[in-house]
Amino acid sequence: MKKITLLFILTFPLFAFAQKSKSERLDSLFTALHQKKAFNGNVLIAEQGNVLFEKSYGLANEATQQKLNTQTVFELASVSKQFTAMGIVLLAKQGKLNYDDKMSKYIPELSFYGDITIRHLLHHTAGLPDYMALFEQHWDKTKFAVNQDIVNLMATHQPAVLFQPNEKYEYSNTGYALLGLIIEKASKKSFPSYLKDNIFSPLQMKNTLVYRSRYAPQKIDNYALGYVQDSVGKKVLTDSFGKSFYTYYLDGIVGDGMVNSTLGDLLLWDRALYTDKLVNAADKALIFNSVKTTKGEETNYGFGWTVNKHEKYGKIVNHSGGWAGYITFIERHLDQDKTIILLQNNESVLTVLPISQVRKILYNEKIENNALKVITLQSEDLDPYLGVYASEGFPLKLTIFKNENTLMTQATGQSAIPMTAHENDTFTFEPANIKLKFNKKQKSVLLQQGKMEVIFQREE
Repeated sequence: MKKITLLFILTFPLFAFAQKSKSERLDSLFTALHQKKAFNGNVLIAEQGNVLFEKSYGLANEATQQKLNTQTVFELASVSKQFTAMGIVLLAKQGKLNYDDKMSKYIPELSFYGDITIRHLLHHTAGLPDYMALFEQHWDKTKFAVNQDIVNLMATHQPAVLFQPNEKYEYSNTGYALLGLIIEKASKKSFPSYLKDNIFSPLQMKNTLVYRSRYAPQKIDNYALGYVQDSVGKKVLTDSFGKSFYTYYLDGIVGDGMVNSTLGDLLLWDRALYTDKLVNAADKALIFNSVKTTKGEETNYGFGWTVNKHEKYGKIVNHSGGWAGYITFIERHLDQDKTIILLQNNESVLTVLPISQVRKILYNEKIENNALKVITLQSEDLDPYLGVYASEGFPLKLTIFKNENTLMTQATGQSAIPMTAHENDTFTFEPANIKLKFNKKQKSVLLQQGKMEVIFQREE
């Protein structure tokens, strides 16, 4: 499951939020995003456990036109990892495993990986290779894969480690899928049953479950289907790509994803983590703190949570997720007791997670207006910018073309997006915070998105 790189930042005129309450500002933000097709999903924002804002935007099912509501169930993707980590913590408290047990104690087929421990898997410091790449190369895609199949493929092909245990941090779906299997081995229960019995049921999370919609389909009435864009920009289910597409044949694997939940249940989860109902202070010190590698570098990752310290907002833990059309995010401000939960079921080039703006609204901060002056260009004015641009070492090329009086940008394998023209050879696509600044003399373009900056040269 993908962990989404943050932050996407959009700019809105400051006057649009003047004299509005936090709730009104949040609704203005998400309404604007929904109108731009940049957000389709559910939002819950809470302060001290009190719901400040909760609302749904868009459809759960495009075919039936069923609308989302605040009780709709979403696939959580990598936000699931915090529940896998909690399962390990609870097993440790139950005396059924230790964090410093070697992985091979529970998965002896992988003993050739040496001293990798459960703790390394939790912190993404194990150095194990990506199982998805292994399956893409070696798996019979007419069959569903389950967690044991990861072990079997790794034992057969013995792919090399990326680095030695705790040498560095590298986000790993493999590690959390293996943790899912370790939960089953140590508890002698299935992964879904263990989480239900030890987390979901005790916390009254009645709409939360481990659900594999292709591998083990069941009827869930109020369910959000996940949509992506196809090659021509049409909104489709990933199943339309066939059973050999990775989100289909990997659907049996748990631990790195596959927990499904709702806004309300995730708020119950958030509130429980401020209590000792599941874990105590010592446990939470492990869950919500970074560790250092052998090189002395901070991982900024605890047990299933990214961990950061913000100079204004204090300690923040969060996690994002992306899988098969779902884009999810949960953030907890531990010092201020603020909670942000975003669940989306559309993934496209337009989709954004407006975390920076939500934070600013929560803390009554101004959202700066960095808008550039918009200009009108004729079709012939766009000709100097057209062409295919490439950057050495960057995996994608940019094709710049025009559609009447609009400049269009298309990255390799992605849908084309319309750019807004500004003065000084600058073009933007606001929903995804993309800026292109052309140098016509050097036949180059600077791409800026968030903190990323890449110079592309036009191919002749």
